[in-house]
Amino acid sequence: MASVVQFIKESYEEMTQKVTWPAWGELLNSAVLVLVASLIIAVVVFAMDKGSTFVLDTFYKSLSN
Repeated sequence: MASVVQFIKESYEEMTQKVTWPAWGELLNSAVLVLVASLIIAVVVFAMDKGSTFVLDTFYKSLSN
């Protein structure tokens, strides 16, 4: 149990004394970048899904005729 307490103490010390936290502006810029990248990736995946659905639907309809 002592090692768990020691780990928590060392973790707290590291988080408060040794970690360099980003400034609010840097954090905001990073968050916006992640949001924009996520939206772009979502649109690309959506377009690929719709494109492959269209191609497969067209292919299967040509087989049934």
